[in-house]
Amino acid sequence: MATYHSGERAVQERAGLGDQARFSLGGIHNAVPEVAAAFLATQPMIVIGAPDAEGRLWATQLVGQPGFLSAPEPDRLVVETLPQPGDPLADAIADANPRRPLRVGAIAIEPATRRRMRLNGRAVTHGGRIEIDLDQVIANCPKYIQKRQPVHRADTPPPQDRRVTDSTALSQGQQDTIRAADTFFVATASDSGDADASHRGGNPGFVDVLSPTTLRWPDYIGNAMFLTLGNLAVNSRAGLVFPGWDTGTALHLTGTARTVWDPGALASFPGAQRLVEFSIDAVREITNASPLRWSEPAFSRFNPPPR
Repeated sequence: MATYHSGERAVQERAGLGDQARFSLGGIHNAVPEVAAAFLATQPMIVIGAPDAEGRLWATQLVGQPGFLSAPEPDRLVVETLPQPGDPLADAIADANPRRPLRVGAIAIEPATRRRMRLNGRAVTHGGRIEIDLDQVIANCPKYIQKRQPVHRADTPPPQDRRVTDSTALSQGQQDTIRAADTFFVATASDSGDADASHRGGNPGFVDVLSPTTLRWPDYIGNAMFLTLGNLAVNSRAGLVFPGWDTGTALHLTGTARTVWDPGALASFPGAQRLVEFSIDAVREITNASPLRWSEPAFSRFNPPPR
């Protein structure tokens, strides 16, 4: 049976949603239903969260032609691609093997229909593909997902034109990218190392850049599971990726995060139930990280108004 760990239970109780969270346990499974397997087979993208060799958490985006994701068995996800050189998780995923599997969180998301599902488990790499033995399969609601259609462009730059830039703080251009963002993905892990990847969305400006090394964003009403905040309650490490929907650039951040419960701090974030403050340890920006391009967004009707 699915259970919550101590951090998740603590956040649920502090939020006053313990009863709702216990009801939501029914949405956590350890196998992929047939309809979900069909959904995965049509996706061109998945986001993976995992630790690197130093234990830092990162989130990254893997893409492929529809069919590159499959569930040949209900408790196994296969990803028919590996991260490209320069990706912050390339080495950790390449080194995953049966003796030392890599605990990963994944989220498959279809912006065009606002559908998403999370798949967490233990990954190994075999000949150019990732095989994940699943521990958790979770269907999530469509709130805060901006509707986008994939656009196939013939003039997408080749992979050899990819450029990797590392730093320990955000440049002005990277700060502007985050201020304009309507979506990012966050990787967290429990105190025992079980990883999770989740989606965060809102109107542009919902992520506040407090400084070149500090971000803050609102936590809106959700499914009451608090898988992300529960992990942060027992393990502060986190990784973010901001996808460049129209450029293919990926902005990766790793650092630590904490939940802010102070009612006074919520006043400037419409719709916020809590805030999350993220301290940056490292930044990696990769141009041409993805060959996918996406249409302009149709913003979710659930998004609170801009700040």
